[in-house]
Amino acid sequence: MREVAFIKQNKEKWLEIEQVVSGKMKKNPDDLSSLYINLINDLSFAQTYYPKSKTTIYLNFLSSQIFQRIYKTKRIEENRIKHFFVTEVPMTVYQYQRYLYYAFCFFILFVAIGVISSIYDKDFATLILGEGYVNQTLENIKKGDATAIYGSGANWSSSIMIIVNNLVVGAKLYIYGISGGLGTLYALMQNSIMLGAFQFFFKTQNVLLESAKGIWLHGAFEIFGMVVEAMAGLILGASILFPKTLSRLESFKQGFRESFKIFLSTVPFTIFAGIIEGFVTRYAQTMPLVLNLIIIFGTLSLIAFYYFIYPFIVIKKLNHHVLVSGYKNR
Repeated sequence: MREVAFIKQNKEKWLEIEQVVSGKMKKNPDDLSSLYINLINDLSFAQTYYPKSKTTIYLNFLSSQIFQRIYKTKRIEENRIKHFFVTEVPMTVYQYQRYLYYAFCFFILFVAIGVISSIYDKDFATLILGEGYVNQTLENIKKGDATAIYGSGANWSSSIMIIVNNLVVGAKLYIYGISGGLGTLYALMQNSIMLGAFQFFFKTQNVLLESAKGIWLHGAFEIFGMVVEAMAGLILGASILFPKTLSRLESFKQGFRESFKIFLSTVPFTIFAGIIEGFVTRYAQTMPLVLNLIIIFGTLSLIAFYYFIYPFIVIKKLNHHVLVSGYKNR
């Protein structure tokens, strides 16, 4: 079937689903399941015969929207907070996964800029990190502890200040998305270039591995979380720039709701990163290497699993449940 004929044949059905998604039309859960099953069939057909078409992209977006609408109409019997982190956030991350890839690409690019700038300008690290910090770190390196700066201050006071600071940085990465995403990219660029210059500075002092033992104890949660916060900001910006079939205001409202879920999901990781930095990082150079590696790769694996792998598991499980329920109700 030609794509034009396919669109003409199903246009009215898709418009009806758009009305349901926007809240202009009400449907009971059984009718929603039926609509979802039909839409999935159309999506499968489009993916087979028009894989690179805008129709396929549109149907994929529409199916994710109706899928979420189904679960919003169902009674949530489990703990609300548990449902938020176990189901809602993974579903939303899955729907907007391409923005996570975009955020990581920009992050890697900006870190590379920080490294390259440091290679060609020996004073770049001082410019970015500050002369006082660089001088103090050089003194610590001479004393044999490259990450001694993390041992200053009391445990609780350090953790609280770190958590508050990181929450503020994360909020900026997200809220600046209202500028169409440009503010988010600028904030991400600042922090990523700083990270690149920071790591290269330690390399020039031949203590990169020693520094990594300390920095990445808390950095896995902190840095990965920063990228996810940028993802949320980009989603917010895209909702303003690309409203699709919705009005710009409705698109913004929807984009804010969905992106805010993702932003909130990073808060526990930010808090744990602050606790690790305040209580654990100060012992990075004295703890057993095995324990150091377990913490670093354990935290990295956990947050990477939650945002990259777990959403696919949730969607596969819920998708199967919807299809089974839909066919039972036919």
